Amino acid sequence: MRPCGDNREEELRVGKQISAKELIGQARKETGLERFDSDSFREGLEVLISDYNTLGIDDRFVELFEDLLLENLRGRLKTTAYLETRPELLDRPIERPVFVFGIPRTGTTLLSNLLACDPARRSPLTWEIDDPVPPASTATLKTDPRALARLEQERAILAAHPEMGKYYRSSAIYPNECIFFMSHDFKALQLQARGEMAAYRDWLFACDMTSAYAYHKRFLQLLQADAPGIWNLKMPSHALYLEYLTAAYPDARLVWTHRDPLTAVGSFCSIIAMGHQGLTGNADHAWIGKDCEYQAVLHADRIMDYRECHGEESMIDVHYAELMTDPIATMRELYTALGDDFTPEAEAAMQDWLDDNPQGKFGKHEYKLDQFGLNVADLEARFSKYLLRYAVAREG
Repeated sequence: MRPCGDNREEELRVGKQISAKELIGQARKETGLERFDSDSFREGLEVLISDYNTLGIDDRFVELFEDLLLENLRGRLKTTAYLETRPELLDRPIERPVFVFGIPRTGTTLLSNLLACDPARRSPLTWEIDDPVPPASTATLKTDPRALARLEQERAILAAHPEMGKYYRSSAIYPNECIFFMSHDFKALQLQARGEMAAYRDWLFACDMTSAYAYHKRFLQLLQADAPGIWNLKMPSHALYLEYLTAAYPDARLVWTHRDPLTAVGSFCSIIAMGHQGLTGNADHAWIGKDCEYQAVLHADRIMDYRECHGEESMIDVHYAELMTDPIATMRELYTALGDDFTPEAEAAMQDWLDDNPQGKFGKHEYKLDQFGLNVADLEARFSKYLLRYAVAREG
């Protein structure tokens, strides 16, 4: 939240300001690497920092944000350097990838986790997104020392804070979102979720995403160096950029997850509020409510616009209610629509995952719309086009 009150505002104006130039220099120094594959990341980094520097956030939180920016800069430098040692990797195709997207909090994570169970498929795992160099082999994807170290950290965190499992089904060896490596191009909503940054958000929703998807492809070519496969990829906000996505991946198969948008928006607000509180020391629920509502509606509208242009058959629909009621039958139907074989091995692995991750395993994620200044009537009006077009099971 931006400061209010003359004294507080004056106090915060003299606080720590982030410099893109200094961060780039620090990332180069820490890695011992100089070359980025391109300068495409610089505009997004500058817009992001410019917006963030207006927030007046306490220095201890600014340092956390700096660490995030440095992590992305280091990741890009390391990716560039490794690909220069094996340039032939950039000639290897990414064939018929599956992209899962939708309004945030509509079951994309569950669907992605189930797809990742199939031994015939390939997903970017959390640990390798964070630490991709050198890339793992197929045999070591879940046994690499880096993965095992992350799993130990994870166990310790969950033991100390078991409630964290309510909000997101994550693990070092589970698939994670493309957003965490598209951040290397500084065109990613997870960066905007670190504070009230409307200027960066509006730039991000209007910018040219060609470079972000070009980098996305380079990153996958690195990960598949010694662990190839048909890619499963997940990020709700792919919804915003489908024309750019399909320009980069002309044979991509698109999967749209559907859920009651009122439930999704409430959950979205709750997650963002926790992030703001932990990363800025404050969560303005009214601002978050307006922002999440705006973003969620834009996700739905842009997908529908793409479909109107390219035809209903341009993507496959998966409904959260069906995935929860009968996940195996829903996955079987999805595989049929994808044109892929739903093997006994895939089904058994998915069932094992479901048995190990029952709904509510760590408790129920609870939230209320009115906490964020939202109400049912207004949201139904905002999502009227979507609700009229799709038979989404209502949850309220």
